[in-house]
Amino acid sequence: MKTVKFFTLGCKVNQYDTQSIRQRFLDSGFKELENGMPADIYVVNTCTVTHKADIDSYNLIRRTKRQNPGSKVIVTGCLVENNAADLSRTKEVDFIISKRFFPDGVRDFTGRTRAFLKIQDGCNNFCSYCKVPYARGRSRSRRGEEIINEARHLVKRGFKEIVLSGICLGSYGRDIAGGTGLIDIIGELEKIDGLLRIRLSSIEPDDVSDALIEKIAVSKKLCPHLHIPLQSGDDSILKAMRRNYRRDFYLNLAAKIRKLIPQAAITTDVLVGFPGESENNFANTINLVKEILPLKVHIFPYSARQEAASAKFSKNEIAGDIIRQRIHVLNKAAEKTAFIFKKSFLGSAVSALMEVKSKDMRGFYEGYTGTYIKVVVKSDADIRNKLVKVRLLQGLDSRILGSLLNFTGYNCITPTLDNSPKLG
Repeated sequence: MKTVKFFTLGCKVNQYDTQSIRQRFLDSGFKELENGMPADIYVVNTCTVTHKADIDSYNLIRRTKRQNPGSKVIVTGCLVENNAADLSRTKEVDFIISKRFFPDGVRDFTGRTRAFLKIQDGCNNFCSYCKVPYARGRSRSRRGEEIINEARHLVKRGFKEIVLSGICLGSYGRDIAGGTGLIDIIGELEKIDGLLRIRLSSIEPDDVSDALIEKIAVSKKLCPHLHIPLQSGDDSILKAMRRNYRRDFYLNLAAKIRKLIPQAAITTDVLVGFPGESENNFANTINLVKEILPLKVHIFPYSARQEAASAKFSKNEIAGDIIRQRIHVLNKAAEKTAFIFKKSFLGSAVSALMEVKSKDMRGFYEGYTGTYIKVVVKSDADIRNKLVKVRLLQGLDSRILGSLLNFTGYNCITPTLDNSPKLG
């Protein structure tokens, strides 16, 4: 029997695509091997969102071939769509395959309690720093019936939470006749028995409508967590980036979300070092981050992309040491906002979907609340893939220590705070 292994770089959509590819291999009679065992074929699903992502992709390809010289290396993903000619000249690459060769559709996710469900691909925004539209193409939506059927199958496989994923998730349905949109799909998913939580992956600020906020506020299944990319908190930089909003729009959006959903978590992306970004421009970003109190800030250093419009701004590029210093400052600010946000939940009782055994705390399990706070609780029985009630007690490192509440069939254990592990 032929054997195969998979490596994935990049976003949740890439993770979904890998599972779709994996399924085709398994259906064709291949056996997937565990880590440490050499395989006949290695599939590397690449990312090209930043220059570093390109480097990481090439390094992974070369390392895979170097460690497994007798195996075949197949490369797919966004790097293939933009760099096929260069990849074809890379000696470590045996085959390159466009991701469009593999149809959407996933029956299972290995090693996960949350399943990603891609409902949309591509992007029409063409932000000046981004080459994703060139790699992924224009926005395309999957048919509603196909999405619902896939979700039902995932629930039958035991998944309690589904994460709706897309390159430009908020544009879902705009290319489908009949007016079906993101809120309509969410409504249909809510009807599925056994599906306990629905989470949105990433959605652009101008796609977060009043109707969507109201839907989250009243839904019993839709998680009060929105990942809304910011990129910059300065209007002149946002304009140069070709972003479709300005600072005040984002600030007002965050305020509106928190007014209707006081417990809502906002996570975001920030791009540091865009050409021409002054100290004042960067300070505006820092100040906005402090105002919106995100739970998590994903920080990316700017890197020129050949196809992207910002490549012509090379004469205004920011020095690498300045970018690194700004990233350090932003990281510190983001740590403080995360601390403030998580602290507001201490003492409260929340639901958490437990995912894995803790690697560093014996007898403890880790999972996530609906607001995407990572919690760790002690249990004398296996509570993986269980939605449990937890009282949040004390901050550890990036996690919050909790006690298990009123979970039928399991002993509820409250850790002693004085003796609980202090991490980080």
